Amino acid sequence: MVLATRRIFLAVPAGLLLASCKPASAASQAITVYKDPACGCCTVWVEHLRKAGFAATIVARADRTALQSRYGLPPEFGSCHTGVVGPYFIEGHVPADDIKRLLREAPKARGLAVPGMPIGSPGMEMPDGSREPYDVLLVKKDGATAVFTRYA
Repeated sequence: MVLATRRIFLAVPAGLLLASCKPASAASQAITVYKDPACGCCTVWVEHLRKAGFAATIVARADRTALQSRYGLPPEFGSCHTGVVGPYFIEGHVPADDIKRLLREAPKARGLAVPGMPIGSPGMEMPDGSREPYDVLLVKKDGATAVFTRYA
């Protein structure tokens, strides 16, 4: 009886230790969003992220040039908000599912960008449901881009 009790006593802490070593899921990943204080679409995009399970913190900052430069964002992809999640930047109206995929696949890249403000992208939804096609771009370490996801 004493031997069995010792086994249970030792097994429980070991199980707890292993459970605590699991990586955090992308859905619970913290993201900091630097946004123009006057922009409303940024706030709607952040709500999209929160609904998808991200722990989003907003920092109001009109000039994000230094931040974008630090993360190697090509200037032509700049928008009204820049997210930082793990080692990556997220620029523009990137869907939460693409951010989750980026975190899951962990490519050697700088981040994701959606140039412009495409109608129908998260934060840019229209009451009539209209959409325009757009691409989510993967910005590689060398600054080159590749289509990460295409939305029609």
